[in-house]
Amino acid sequence: MQPNSLTPSARRPSPNALLDALLDEAGMSHAGLASRVNQAGRARGLALRYEHTAVARWLKGQRPRGQVPDLICEVLADRLRRAVTLDDIGLGVPDGTGGCLPAPGTPLSGFVERATALWRSDDQRRPHLRAAPAVTGTPAVMPVWEWENPPEDTDVSRDGRTRVSAADVSTLSAARAHYEHMYRRAGGIATRARIVGFLTTETAPLLRGAYGDALGRRLHRAAGGLVAVAGICAYDSDAQGLAQRYFHQALRLAKASGDRGLGAYVVALLVNQSLFMGEYRQAVAFAEAALRSAGREITPALATDLTAMQAKAYAHLGDASAALACVRRAEAEAERIAPGREPAETGYVQPGLVNVQVAEALLSLGELAAAHAHAAAAVETPAHDRGRVHRLAMLCQVQLRQGEPDRAARTAVEMTERARGMESRRLRDRLRLVREQLLASGGGEAREAAELIDAALRVPL
Repeated sequence: MQPNSLTPSARRPSPNALLDALLDEAGMSHAGLASRVNQAGRARGLALRYEHTAVARWLKGQRPRGQVPDLICEVLADRLRRAVTLDDIGLGVPDGTGGCLPAPGTPLSGFVERATALWRSDDQRRPHLRAAPAVTGTPAVMPVWEWENPPEDTDVSRDGRTRVSAADVSTLSAARAHYEHMYRRAGGIATRARIVGFLTTETAPLLRGAYGDALGRRLHRAAGGLVAVAGICAYDSDAQGLAQRYFHQALRLAKASGDRGLGAYVVALLVNQSLFMGEYRQAVAFAEAALRSAGREITPALATDLTAMQAKAYAHLGDASAALACVRRAEAEAERIAPGREPAETGYVQPGLVNVQVAEALLSLGELAAAHAHAAAAVETPAHDRGRVHRLAMLCQVQLRQGEPDRAARTAVEMTERARGMESRRLRDRLRLVREQLLASGGGEAREAAELIDAALRVPL
């Protein structure tokens, strides 16, 4: 494609999320910024007459001319009482995201500014974020590599306006548990707006606040766990590029916290997303990185999930021996899980999870009898509502592959009833797939079950 053939939408600048976030932090209106830029310009002998409409255009992505970007930095630095650069206000090298994506090696303070700007843009429901595709290749691998390798953060303390307390950190941890529970009950679509609003109004001021190194590490850990759940909700809403950015942010926050186990948990989320996107070799590599880098800090539950997902990746790649070896390792790790000794983030690794993961790997390998045994065992084990829907979907798929449409239909009916009230594109994908397979089986009960799924899918998300 020639440069002149770009469509109008391709030429349109991205909203300046960083400048928008800094204005919010400074408590400065559009008219206030315009007035102060005019005053700063007069001190340099410039006759500027900007109004609030000009600031609105800057926030939409228009770049101000001449010395004005430097004047904006000067005004905001005076108000925020810290240095502000062109990169900080989104007027450095354009990246097409409003400055939300940090360059490799960005200092922690700069990362925080870009992360909080992304949350604000997401809270404002900016369409360019929702539609952003997930990156692949080096940009996808680099955040994991940077987490795994030096340099470490030697001091994460910060001198900001808000004094952060231990109670603030506890609030973030409680919020993570609250939104994770909401996600499991209601789905990612319903939960995402709530958790992003919390990140914007409650978490961002704390990360930009005042704290010492020890408390700062606890703060970054709590924020990392919360951001990871935001990524899960975006993934469940099928906003894959946005989910990936949240996961990368959570990984950077985990590194700042010094908790390698938390970082390995976030990498597991990236492994799961890689499987969904069909990046099977990347899934294997990411899982290996998590297992290797976390070392002794990795828990049996997380090791179970990582090796089970590796089994699925190898099965999709057609490497049966590697897949079965991972199955055996996952089953051995599952035996070591001790309730009450796992961090809150790995609570999703409940009894029966390894069975459904293994069942999926075995189904890909064509081992139907073994897949059925694992899928049935998963369904017989208690689980939260969302987990039970996935387990029933897997059992239904295995039963259909085994040529048992009537049994599969009864399983599908229970699956559909369990899914009611959940707003999740991932669950809808599972329901659609099961519906297609039921109709292809040709059974009478299967057609009735497919009609029940149709009724559930009619309600728009």
